[in-house]
Amino acid sequence: MDIIDKALEFEKTKMRSLSTSDRVKLSREAKALILDLNEIYKAKKDEKIMDIMKRLTVIKRKVEKRLKGAPLTA
Repeated sequence: MDIIDKALEFEKTKMRSLSTSDRVKLSREAKALILDLNEIYKAKKDEKIMDIMKRLTVIKRKVEKRLKGAPLTA
């Protein structure tokens, strides 16, 4: 359950005033955690693990949206 603890700790990290390199690191860490949790989920089929993965995905999307910038309007 070490990965689950890491994921829960990751959720608590501050997302304010991050540099671009910090955002890239957070995005990569979130992706790695999601993939590791997915392997556990495949074996156990525990809904709590799926909920953690969903929350991490939301965080990852927010960070990546900030990295890519706002879309241009036509």
